[in-house]
Amino acid sequence: MKTTMIALVGVGLLASACTATGNTERNAAGGAALGALAGAVIGNNVGAGDAGTGAAIGAAIGGTAGAVKGCREDGGCGATNVNRRQYYDERAGRYYYYDSRSGRYFWEDGSPR
Repeated sequence: MKTTMIALVGVGLLASACTATGNTERNAAGGAALGALAGAVIGNNVGAGDAGTGAAIGAAIGGTAGAVKGCREDGGCGATNVNRRQYYDERAGRYYYYDSRSGRYFWEDGSPR
């Protein structure tokens, strides 16, 4: 139980050290806290009954999953339609995108406009 508390305090310190502007940090901290809690419960009830090890493993897995989820919400980590704006071409009757990274226009299906 002592290790579980140390892990949770560590997660709290990690979350406070990060910036609070993005979803990555917020989701990583939340995922680590939930993972530590779930890992402690599972670790206490399964195997040798070591809640501390379960909490540490759960915190690592939960924090990683939360960080990836937050990164995708912020538009990174392979998220689709990053930095694009959608427009409608009345003559063609189709939607198209402007990709600010490349400075190019694409139809909705991905073909060049």
